[in-house]
Amino acid sequence: MCGEADDLHGKHVMPMVAAAELIEWMPATPRTERMRVRDYTCDCGPVVYELCQAGGLRFIRRVSRLNGRLVVEESPRAMAAVVDTLWAELLRGEAR
Repeated sequence: MCGEADDLHGKHVMPMVAAAELIEWMPATPRTERMRVRDYTCDCGPVVYELCQAGGLRFIRRVSRLNGRLVVEESPRAMAAVVDTLWAELLRGEAR
């Protein structure tokens, strides 16, 4: 349930703006043994986003629920500053 009192409640993604940047989504492929989720969005909708870090690089993971199954995709991996900017844009609705 989506509620303000929940301490584990993730952020909500704002509605997409008209001139939103399109993120290149690729099928998720395990490239490293360990991955850290640094931030995430609320799971109250059909799509959840996670800001991830692995092997010194960051990326965004998109998990969609389609026809009863999960589809996991990832953005390109890049330096933290680049992906942190993209993450902020995604949360503001300026990227999808």
